[in-house]
Amino acid sequence: MSGLESALAGASSPSWRQRAGAGRDLASFAGAPEAAEVLVGLLLDAEDTAVTRQTAEALARVGTAAAVRLIALAVVEADGSQADWLQTGVHDALVGPDGAPGVAVACGRLALDQEEAVRRGAAEISAWIDGTSR
Repeated sequence: MSGLESALAGASSPSWRQRAGAGRDLASFAGAPEAAEVLVGLLLDAEDTAVTRQTAEALARVGTAAAVRLIALAVVEADGSQADWLQTGVHDALVGPDGAPGVAVACGRLALDQEEAVRRGAAEISAWIDGTSR
């Protein structure tokens, strides 16, 4: 079983720890269509906010437009609590030892995305970044 297949299998686990691990493992596959839908589901995990937070942090650390696009899509679908944990996960990546310099660049690119939901989510993430740098 490949790393992608294993992580996809872990994403449907009843264990929040396995789902969070799957989110971290799948982050590097954010551009793969089979991983993208699963990652958005993990970002919006209804069972445990740790899954939301850790998946958002992992995607922000990857920092590609594909990874940040998934966070943006989740932001517009999230309820208030989920949005708070998405923001916390992004913040954790930004203030971590290596920071996440790609997030701001990705948000700039996503501001021009054809999909309105992506543009709105990227604008929200950009506002979070602005709040972090103050």
